Amino acid sequence: MNTIRFTVTAYLELMKPRIVGMVLVTTTFGFFLGDHGLHALSGLLVTLLGTAMSASGSTVLNNYLERDLDARMERTKKRVLPAGVIEPSKALSLGLMLVLSGVVLLVWKINLLTGFMVLLAAFFYVLIYTPLKRMTWLNTSIGAIPGAIPPMSGWAAASGELNIEAWILFFILFAWQHPHFYSIAWMYQDDYRRAGFKMLPLEDSSGKKLFRHVIWYSVFLLGVSMLPVWTGMMGVTYAVGTLLIGLFLLQVGWQFSRSKTFQDARRLLRVSILYLPVLLALIMIDFVL
Repeated sequence: MNTIRFTVTAYLELMKPRIVGMVLVTTTFGFFLGDHGLHALSGLLVTLLGTAMSASGSTVLNNYLERDLDARMERTKKRVLPAGVIEPSKALSLGLMLVLSGVVLLVWKINLLTGFMVLLAAFFYVLIYTPLKRMTWLNTSIGAIPGAIPPMSGWAAASGELNIEAWILFFILFAWQHPHFYSIAWMYQDDYRRAGFKMLPLEDSSGKKLFRHVIWYSVFLLGVSMLPVWTGMMGVTYAVGTLLIGLFLLQVGWQFSRSKTFQDARRLLRVSILYLPVLLALIMIDFVL
């Protein structure tokens, strides 16, 4: 029994359930807005199942491709593949099976557009973003693309199309990921250097470029998060709340750019983690009101 539990735990770790959980949350909100509520609950459940399978498979394949590099970093060397808990060939087979099964399910039960969007996210994450981490610091922006696709997939599942509101959700998620991941890049730059990843703080040791990007994308996030009000998708409650949390994130990013400390980078990371659920809660509250 203990052996079975250990094996299940190892495979779950390989699937990165926290990341998949965030993907499912943003997919749900895309579906919710595209459906103007939750009228097609069975459709949502199938969408989440297919998305969870594909997203889990993508993280498994990412772990497989980076297993040697993960072994060089302090914060990742105990992951199940570098530690030898799971054989790489088994991880590769599992990852491919999950991605393909999830996409097939979505095409079969939901629609072709949703299956395509989920497959596109997996393609960008595994075959473009993952190798680019060793080639250019632009990997952060490229990696933000698959991270911003889930709400569009949810929207496509609910409505069968992608309109301007779906694209606004994409750009909100795209912008948000930059201050979030740049704070991580600053905190763990020594680890990334050991692994040979091309992260922005390693390209510019002064940090000027990174801090400039943190501010730029925080301002961009503030602006693009107001677009749902402009299109009529959201109202006053959302507008006021989103403006406040956006300004707070910008202020924390500005403080980080001035101090350049690990502590303020971690503070920015924490605030960025809180930003998204608060934003999604504002969407729900505004919709109900």
